[in-house]
Amino acid sequence: MKRNNLFFVLLGIATISYSFVKLDFSPFEIYTNDNTIENKIIAGYQGWFNTKKDGADLGWKHYSNKGVFKQGSVNIDFWPDMTEYSKDHKYKTPFKHSDDKTAYLFSSADYKTVSLHFKWMKDYGIDGVFVQRFSVALTRGEKRKNNLFQVFDNCFKSAKEHDRVIGVMYDLSGSKSENVIETIKNDWKILVKKYQLNNPKNPNVLTYKGKPIVSLWGVGFKDGRDYTLEDISLLIDFFKNDPTYGNCSVLLGVPTGWRTLTRDAVSDTQLHSVIKSADIVHPWTPGRYSDLSSADLHIKNIIEDKKWCDENELLYMPVVFPGFSWSNQKRNPNIFDQIPRLKGDFLWRQFYNTISADVKTIYVAMFDEMDEGTCIFKVTNDPPIGKTKFLDNNDLPSDYYLWLTGQASKMLRKEIDLSKQKPVYPNEIY
Repeated sequence: MKRNNLFFVLLGIATISYSFVKLDFSPFEIYTNDNTIENKIIAGYQGWFNTKKDGADLGWKHYSNKGVFKQGSVNIDFWPDMTEYSKDHKYKTPFKHSDDKTAYLFSSADYKTVSLHFKWMKDYGIDGVFVQRFSVALTRGEKRKNNLFQVFDNCFKSAKEHDRVIGVMYDLSGSKSENVIETIKNDWKILVKKYQLNNPKNPNVLTYKGKPIVSLWGVGFKDGRDYTLEDISLLIDFFKNDPTYGNCSVLLGVPTGWRTLTRDAVSDTQLHSVIKSADIVHPWTPGRYSDLSSADLHIKNIIEDKKWCDENELLYMPVVFPGFSWSNQKRNPNIFDQIPRLKGDFLWRQFYNTISADVKTIYVAMFDEMDEGTCIFKVTNDPPIGKTKFLDNNDLPSDYYLWLTGQASKMLRKEIDLSKQKPVYPNEIY
């Protein structure tokens, strides 16, 4: 009997050990961790793409430019690699590839599609995402509202299926002071009742200091927003202290110039008071620097930002991004490939700089953002041809930026050495 028990113990140890072995022929390995935000790289997940015939009745949402989807009227600068998507979840478009074959797109309303995205996260060692939840969309009719709930349901189920963590990020852009508080409160109550998002024991809910995280993005920007810092304070109090729906850690998405109250930030010291009442500071930096030298200069901001956060007992979560392009969205060919990716050098330099500053967590903008060209998920080297111009992946493998982000996760956790030199993709196939 004892001999049998020993056999099963040894078998279990061998099985566990095997699960952490990196296979030489694989470009990735599976990584599973607990649900704290520390020692994790978390991506933003827009989940805002819809197609005709996907059941949401929203048309080509976020693919079309001002409701029109055809050559010369497109909202995205990248085209997704559709190779792995389920056949019944590929939607025909009016576009053609160079071989004259029909180009297809996906819908975020489809569970199989979102599940595939979360599978990629698991495959490449990306810990999870903040699901973007736009408060304005919650006030613009039942169709948009229902679609938001469908997408979140897809994300929550996919996170469970693939052992990833998620958090809710309320994007307040465009919200009105008159209804922003009640809109977000009511929505959060629905999500908590259905998904137990304020339960720290929920293994797929992202936490900080043992409390589930909820994010409010768009705090303190100097761009004429209607809602106020007082509104933000009331929401923070609700998320932290409500006896039924609270007990959360609060992340604030703030401008690049939040600490100095300059650049894109309001020059109001109240912003610092509001930030100090939260738990995590998340400065938005996409587009604030554009090449390796300016990314290196930005490290000074990272160091000073983190110092301020440390002194005020806040967690600092900087943002990195692979590049930037929104030519089709703006209908301006002069800003095509506005911030070049440099075949991953630009993103890796940011990873290196932030990790060198001893940060505990990093936010990647974004997982699926094709509109502004910041997506890290699989995009094609064979986009449609015609009047509309699309970026390709510079002949890199379609999974390159997923893989590179996974390598950065290892570097953050000190599983590989800190290195300014970008790692070499397995088999050196590019």
